[in-house]
Amino acid sequence: MIITQTPFRMSFFGGGTDLPAFFNEHGGAVLSTSFDKYCYVNVRHLPRFFDYTSEISYSRLERVTDVNDIRHPAVREAMKYLDMREIRLTYEADLPARSGLGTSSSFAVGMLNAFYALKGKYADKKKLADDAIYLERVLCNEAGGLQDQIAASFGGFNRINFHADGYTVNPVILSPQRKKELNSRLMLFFTGFSRFSSDIQTATTSAVKDKTAQLLEMLSLVDEAEKVLTSGRHDENLDEFGRLLDHTWRLKRGITSRISTDSIDGLYEKALAAGALGGKLLGAGGGGFLLFYVEPERRESVMKALEQLLYVPFEFENAGTRVIFYDPESYELPEKS
Repeated sequence: MIITQTPFRMSFFGGGTDLPAFFNEHGGAVLSTSFDKYCYVNVRHLPRFFDYTSEISYSRLERVTDVNDIRHPAVREAMKYLDMREIRLTYEADLPARSGLGTSSSFAVGMLNAFYALKGKYADKKKLADDAIYLERVLCNEAGGLQDQIAASFGGFNRINFHADGYTVNPVILSPQRKKELNSRLMLFFTGFSRFSSDIQTATTSAVKDKTAQLLEMLSLVDEAEKVLTSGRHDENLDEFGRLLDHTWRLKRGITSRISTDSIDGLYEKALAAGALGGKLLGAGGGGFLLFYVEPERRESVMKALEQLLYVPFEFENAGTRVIFYDPESYELPEKS
């Protein structure tokens, strides 16, 4: 039996510039972090006592005798890709799917990590990120950028640079005190379920050519935000980070009308009126989680203004995906019929 733990991510700046249609021509960069909310994938070989050969448990239960009959596309394609047979897979998570935190990519990374471990093979973080990108973007043909799989696999607070030849992951160097201060000024609220991100990403991808100027400005904000975090004294004010979040959100919501809704806009303005300096809707858009930068003396006011929403406390994490339980089994691969 193998159990993997894979974090979710929150992206601060540069979302949209991780789309190949953009970064292949202009380059791209994302400033993001993983945090202490996780998905868990439990995989073992299914004993040969049943009239089915694989069992997949997530929001539904699937029992099949042919991998091609699995309805969950990522599970089906990953099993075919790595020649996984006769397995029982269980998925559970701290936060719901379709919530703007890269949940599907975290699942893909965690599942691949578990599959490799079950086969007795080691896959490093880059291998897992690359395979998850291939699984979601090629085998499953899902629209979207490349940041989620990388953030979930590597973990930590990073600047991820994208270019035509690939990507690099550069940790953002922050003192523990400054990182803790930033963490304490961020507030996360659940607005409700979003639409499928791939649907919104399709609209975003089609708008890239028409919105190049906005995306280039969003790309420049990655540099500005990183400078706020890393330049000057460690006790230097972080509030400009919050104001830049507001700026990048207003740019992002102008890319396509599907990114935000009247309801989301109303909640956002209500938080700003209560004292938040800035924020953004996480993920592709349409719903999910709102993140705000709030000075300590304004937290209570913002909490009251958004009391109809679920507040989710969190802390940054650094580990990325990892195997938290490893008990390999003796298993002989059956002959293919």
